[in-house]
Amino acid sequence: MILKLLPLLSTTLLYALYYLISTFKFDVQILIASVPYDYLLQLVVAYVLYALSKRVWIFLVIHALFMGLLYIGNAVKISFFGGPIMPDDVFALQSLLLILDGWRFFAAAIPLAAIASLLLFNFSMRHWSSYLASLAVILLGITVTYKPATLLDPLDGYFGNSVWDQRSNYVWRGATLYTLLESARYFAAAEVIPDADMAQEAADKLLAANSPGNCSLHGSASCSHAVVPVATSSSSLAAPKKEPVAKAFTPRNIHIVLLESFWDPSALKKAKYKQNPLSPEFRELWKSAEYSHALAPVFGGFTANSEFEVLCGFPALKDAVKFERQLLNDVPCLPHILADKGYRTIASHPNVPVFWNRVNAYKRMGFQTYWSLEDFVQDDMNREFMSDSTLYRQVLEKISGSMDAEQPVLDYIVTYFGHWNYPLSESRPNKISSPSPIEEVSAYANTVYYKSRELMVFINEMRKRDPEGIIVVFGDHLPFLGENFAGYVESGVLTANRSDFSPTMFKTYVSTPMLIIDGKRGPVKFGSLPLYQVPKLLLDLLNFNEPSIMDYTAPLPGIRVRPLPGLHFNILANGTVDMCKEPPYSEACQLSSRWLEDVSLVSNDLFMGRQFTRPKYIPEKQPESIPAEVAVLPESGGGK
Repeated sequence: MILKLLPLLSTTLLYALYYLISTFKFDVQILIASVPYDYLLQLVVAYVLYALSKRVWIFLVIHALFMGLLYIGNAVKISFFGGPIMPDDVFALQSLLLILDGWRFFAAAIPLAAIASLLLFNFSMRHWSSYLASLAVILLGITVTYKPATLLDPLDGYFGNSVWDQRSNYVWRGATLYTLLESARYFAAAEVIPDADMAQEAADKLLAANSPGNCSLHGSASCSHAVVPVATSSSSLAAPKKEPVAKAFTPRNIHIVLLESFWDPSALKKAKYKQNPLSPEFRELWKSAEYSHALAPVFGGFTANSEFEVLCGFPALKDAVKFERQLLNDVPCLPHILADKGYRTIASHPNVPVFWNRVNAYKRMGFQTYWSLEDFVQDDMNREFMSDSTLYRQVLEKISGSMDAEQPVLDYIVTYFGHWNYPLSESRPNKISSPSPIEEVSAYANTVYYKSRELMVFINEMRKRDPEGIIVVFGDHLPFLGENFAGYVESGVLTANRSDFSPTMFKTYVSTPMLIIDGKRGPVKFGSLPLYQVPKLLLDLLNFNEPSIMDYTAPLPGIRVRPLPGLHFNILANGTVDMCKEPPYSEACQLSSRWLEDVSLVSNDLFMGRQFTRPKYIPEKQPESIPAEVAVLPESGGGK
């Protein structure tokens, strides 16, 4: 009898323990009104586990680990990133484990390995209750996978569902029901791979919306650049303006630098830094661009989604890493387009090559070479993170042959220094302090101190070596500054809960410094630009007159659209931030919502589907010969 009460006792004790830890350690509290049914659902889970268990003590270990994963795991992710664990996080697990070290790696890996191994070791069909529990698990699995609406429709109708505010969904429903419903939603919201008619219809709508004068993406290239004269006086009727002749494509080197967690800490007024962490030289250059910003798709992590946008020209629309499962085709992204024009396309990132599936993703986007950690001399490290200065120096040495031979280069660099928790080497002592009790506020400021200065050395050297080259530098996302946005909350930059963000805060949440230096013409002034619109801008700077997939996501007239998981916001021509969370929408939100639906269909067609909307290219004739010193440059790294 006592043994039969064991699941009741373990559930009660563990629920109370984890609830207190979640509340007081991570400030994540399931609503009191939700506790009774959340507890009862956990009790059902406990009895199912117990019925399938061979040994009692192993059942207790599995139950403790499982509940810890649900309640503490979700609380940790909410405190770091603002939202709970999602089904797509399972596919990001490998990359998470690769980036963790020391006790953090074991804290994440051991519970997962223990749950899996102990479940297999302790599984037993020793009693009729085991068969009943197995039947219940199988029926629930079939329902979640094949009939998810059976669960979602009634439960969403009762509890409600906020697409953009997953933290609220979690605290309203409790960990068990939240996990069940989001698992069902994952299968219900599977990506739609459009057929030819759907894809072409969406493509036509995008071209009509983005480029009113554009005849067809697949037609004459000059059509998209035609200027229709507008009569404004009798004299203009008599002598209409001549259509400008499109300039010829002009190859120039492009150097793109993704700066890990790069942001301007001077916004943290309560940090009271005695000196500005950002390099004065960088700030002066940035000022000449009128403090232009990138609008990134992510906060605090998921760098690969910022990469996808800046290379492929399409927005990352979901809370999932685009490189992992949604980039299945070879696609004419920026590297592919430039490779067809005779460019040497190189990606450099001093991390393990398989992280975020970069080996496959870079190849599919058109990179010919991928240099990863083992392709660099690790002579200047901040713990496991290679310093930017040695990364820049070594990349420049590697591409010098192509530059000297005047072969155009797409030089794409992803930095690693600046990653949380912001370690420094002995050669980089702390220069900046803050009275803030939040550890990351000082640690990050010192990281930016060195990162921005090493960046300026690179920019100055590159402008000297390659005066007509295009240089792009941008932060991939804002830095993590303590649990529940603590460093930002301290200075009033953000609130602790994303559901309380103002429209301006949502813009701040994804705004990082960005510079685009157009050769001798200097920094380009572009305001706040979504990262997915950068490739189109770069092609325009090269006078690229052919159709490209970037034509689909050209800005809507008077609107710049920044999608985020479950919502989006528009920056209007007057600078106003128009939030688009849930209907009823404003007129601008209605327009951008329809536009995003079409973008999603074309994106799915290009990156996962049959590519009905892929433009038809005529590759540039390649040079008859390539100098030997260029031809033998190593094609090493993750591309092996």
